[in-house]
Amino acid sequence: MNRHLVRTLDPPSRTRRRLVAATLAATLVATLTGLAAGPAQGADPLLSQGRPVTASSTQSAAFPASAAVDGDPGTRWSSAAADPQWLSVDLGAAATVSQVVLTWEAAYATAYQVQVSADGATWTTLRAVTGGDGGVDTLAVAGTGRYVRVATTARGTAYGVSLWEFQVYGTSTATGCDTTGNAALNRPATASSTENAALPASAAVDGNPGTRWSSAAADPQWLRVDLGVERAVCRVDLTWEAAYATAYQIQLSADGATWTTVHATTTGAGGSQQLTVTGTGRYLRVLGTARATAYGYSLWELAVRTAGTTPPTTPPPSGGDVLLSYSKPAVASSYQDDGACWQCSPARAFDLDPASRWATSPTTGWVDPGWIYVDLGATATVHRVVLQWDPAYATAYQIQTSTDATTWTTIYRTTTNPGFRQDLTVSGTGRYVRMYGTARSNGYGYSLWEFQVYGTGGAPTAPPARPADPTFPATTLVFADEFDGPSGTRPDATKWTVDPGTGQNNESQYYTDNANAAMNGAGQLVMEARRENAGGRAYTSHRMNTGTKFQVQYGRIEARIKVPKGNGLWPAFWMMGGDFLTGRPWPYNGEIDIMEILGRDTYRSYTTLHAPAYNGGGGYGQERVWTVDLSADFHVYAVEWDSRGMRFLVDGTQVFYASKETVETTRGPWVFDHPFYLILNLAVGGDWPGPPDATTPFPARMLVDYVRVYK
Repeated sequence: MNRHLVRTLDPPSRTRRRLVAATLAATLVATLTGLAAGPAQGADPLLSQGRPVTASSTQSAAFPASAAVDGDPGTRWSSAAADPQWLSVDLGAAATVSQVVLTWEAAYATAYQVQVSADGATWTTLRAVTGGDGGVDTLAVAGTGRYVRVATTARGTAYGVSLWEFQVYGTSTATGCDTTGNAALNRPATASSTENAALPASAAVDGNPGTRWSSAAADPQWLRVDLGVERAVCRVDLTWEAAYATAYQIQLSADGATWTTVHATTTGAGGSQQLTVTGTGRYLRVLGTARATAYGYSLWELAVRTAGTTPPTTPPPSGGDVLLSYSKPAVASSYQDDGACWQCSPARAFDLDPASRWATSPTTGWVDPGWIYVDLGATATVHRVVLQWDPAYATAYQIQTSTDATTWTTIYRTTTNPGFRQDLTVSGTGRYVRMYGTARSNGYGYSLWEFQVYGTGGAPTAPPARPADPTFPATTLVFADEFDGPSGTRPDATKWTVDPGTGQNNESQYYTDNANAAMNGAGQLVMEARRENAGGRAYTSHRMNTGTKFQVQYGRIEARIKVPKGNGLWPAFWMMGGDFLTGRPWPYNGEIDIMEILGRDTYRSYTTLHAPAYNGGGGYGQERVWTVDLSADFHVYAVEWDSRGMRFLVDGTQVFYASKETVETTRGPWVFDHPFYLILNLAVGGDWPGPPDATTPFPARMLVDYVRVYK
């Protein structure tokens, strides 16, 4: 390996890592303090997400009971400041419950019970906890009931009790039409228009009866929800505001383009309507064709009831629509190419590379309007457009089509774009498709990471194939090092590249050329930090990677490690995007930190993702506080990674789930769908861990029992 590249493998990502602990509470959730927990019951499905939920009280409308079962780790339920309190979820039918996971906010319960009930009135306690310390409590339970409740009797603070997530796992006996679950709850929703930014499409599927979607005052209008996977829909509940539809249709679609009407009326009376329907689809749409008032259409809530079966784990076929825009010629009003945005040309928005982008020129293009269009190569029928915005986004823009790139027809418009990822259902025909921005979000120009056009026709270029998602638990071993060599044996050069040199982040060590790592003869690799001079530094240590030996995209990546304890020590097990080795700078290549621990506090572990829009102190991740000292024994640190996201675990207990969909709609582009390589290192000192001192034990040893990768 090129020595210069090897020496840069500890990237600038870690320069500001000292800020992660302070930032995580603001960017994701509060610090979590967990009870010792056993392995997750991965074989049983999650039953509680999106289910009806009630609570003894709420602190305010901003912290509803539904926020604890919405699958969003950034929303929460919070109670009044009194004892006792409870939160109850209706699973819709009797279920055998095997596990309950409680993710507490800082306002946690010190004493509580997990209970089940057949009728929501008489309760049986499955688990009683005293001495709770918050964080994530993963509780193995055994019982049967339709309702599951956490009943708290003592608070850990002067505030109420608050849960980021209340997850119930088990097996359900549900059959027929599930009239209590809501498959639309907090799913991505789009609309033909919105009256203003305060009345967005998402408000109709947020479970909050006090928020609503409202359209422009014109016919027709529509509201669409993506159920995530194909579902058998048996009932649709509409709660209309005073501005209701007298004529409308309920429609289903497999691809968001071709629609089948499952209910139609021309005599709608508004109010609350429960409509029995029969049909299957991933997308559901309410299409209004005649208004009852001079205003637009407005829904407080749209609920979708489905058959009580487990949905498929993969999306349905696309129904004939394909990606038309990949690698097609593009033209823009201007583009940027300087130190701040190198080669940010129009083509970058159509390369399926979420870490490259188009941006308008800072000298001529930070004005309105600004535009970019793609030549599809031939006339196409366009059904869908996906935009992944940079923070320099358009608050007002149009999607337009043209046959000649001169005369344009608008097929979508908005004046209330919130940025991030927009997935738009459209209908238009043309060879050229344009985003025409008319109002910018800030003082900069317009910038898109991705601009994708889907439909039929055109002259599409097939994008590169991606590997299939693994099925977890993954069992096919594709890489392993058991470190079983004789005492004194160095790391296997066919699997690992030693990475000598100085680290970044003002670290104090010099990584030697394999002098600080060897097998101990007992089945472990010992990575040793020493107080000795080398390379102009006062300490030495070890760092190695699989960069040119092994890279992986998707699977389970795990290592069994015993970390050292002591001020200034910084052990880590992490991954870097393989394109870093071919010149792509951090953080555009992506970084996956499976485990970082600071020797000054070995009761805490950190998991973090780094990408262009979230990195350093603003990385997307989780801090976990344990009741055990992680330096006292070996622990298995792992990530289960597929095209939908990453599940991080310690000893089988989930500590963080990073959803691709959530990241793209709240943070920025997901840059992790490509090969990564593995890194192990033991740093000394630096900005985040601080320096070692007289109490730091040297030599300090990080023991690695094994590293394994499964597909």
